[in-house]
Amino acid sequence: MNIEKAVASSTVVEMKRTRVRWFIVFMLFLVTAVNYADRATLSIAGPSMSKEIGLDSVMMGYVFSAFGWSYVLGQIPGGWLLDRFGSKKVYFWSIFLWSVFTLLQGLIGGFGSTATAVMVLFGLRFLVGFAEAPSFPANSRIVASWFPSKERGTAAATFNSAQYFATVLFAPIMGYITHSYGWHYVFFFMGTVGIVVAFVWMRTIHSPKDDPRINKAELDYIEQGGALTNMDQLKVKTGKKEGPNWKYVKQLLSNRMLLGVYLGQYCITTLTYFFLTWFPVYLVQERGMSILEVGFVASLPAICGFAGGVLGGMFSDFLLRKGYSLTFARKMPIVLGMLMSMSLVAANYIETEWIVIFVMALAFFGKGFGALGWAVVSDTSPKEMSGLSGGLFNTFGNIAGITTPIIIGYIIAVTGSFNGALVFVGANALVAICSYLFLVGEIKRVELKKS
Repeated sequence: MNIEKAVASSTVVEMKRTRVRWFIVFMLFLVTAVNYADRATLSIAGPSMSKEIGLDSVMMGYVFSAFGWSYVLGQIPGGWLLDRFGSKKVYFWSIFLWSVFTLLQGLIGGFGSTATAVMVLFGLRFLVGFAEAPSFPANSRIVASWFPSKERGTAAATFNSAQYFATVLFAPIMGYITHSYGWHYVFFFMGTVGIVVAFVWMRTIHSPKDDPRINKAELDYIEQGGALTNMDQLKVKTGKKEGPNWKYVKQLLSNRMLLGVYLGQYCITTLTYFFLTWFPVYLVQERGMSILEVGFVASLPAICGFAGGVLGGMFSDFLLRKGYSLTFARKMPIVLGMLMSMSLVAANYIETEWIVIFVMALAFFGKGFGALGWAVVSDTSPKEMSGLSGGLFNTFGNIAGITTPIIIGYIIAVTGSFNGALVFVGANALVAICSYLFLVGEIKRVELKKS
């Protein structure tokens, strides 16, 4: 009888378990949507802006790349700041600063010469990238502290899918603002939205052990499932102030599994930056759409990318629950997604507009379905250096933010069309597949050598 009562009591506790962790994912989703909308402001405002201040395709390529340069440079310092000061405070300042720098881009039109305008615009985009650097390592870090392993794929895929939702929600709004009021107001609008979100974040986000809304049942559930719930508390208690430990960075860089993951992420991020930077320009220049049409048409593939992102994470966690290995459960969606992404090359041979949009939607869906890199980071990062590990991962991935806009800009300048650019992007999806199949090997958490 006592055993039956204990079981019944346990069942009641299980039923009353709070679900605060899913609110945390919602906030990560919201912040990431604003993050990507701010990145995309230039691609929406770009066609009108380039006419007003006199930018050609090569100059636009370099301006697009400004974000990537600083975003990459800021990854390791951003990861260290997260490990040193915790996710909540660092993320607040990240959101606030990138929003201020976004807002200031609306003032670019007041500069007299093209050269001056380009320099200031490049500088502000550079600052946006540097301010955003801690964002995705923070996302991964928060998911690792709030979620058990068997839910981590869904959680990571959910916040990652916000990049597509950002296009679904904000591209039509930004297209309308550009059409009705001018490109300057796109930056004013998004900058203001971001500043508001920063203060909402500060009021609502806590670590698992500090959150007043979580009960013991949920805390026990996520701890027993492998969540690193004491991540920030340990840093506060030790009070260490040293910078990044380069000995450990070297260990991470010499790990074959991680190098394969880094290469794969670079290739997957190439697809991301094509859609973030040149895709709206492709629709205007290659397909003859107006900027107002682009704002709405670009949201259609993005809806598919959002659906793919959520489904990819759910499918990966489903495979885990069915008893498949972590390695198979993470790799299978990535390979399938990249195969679908390669379909965008077919747009070179299609004239019918709606079929082109369908092909791009399929590629977007595949890119979302296979974007499980951050789940892999949560699965593999050393417990002591999750922020720095995520920063390294994002460093390699976002080198594509530098190379992709510039390479595509030169391809367009030399060939006069986007055909070569689509082949370039599709080839990167193929390399990502090869990297995960032949380089990564078994996916497991890295153990650092202390000696």
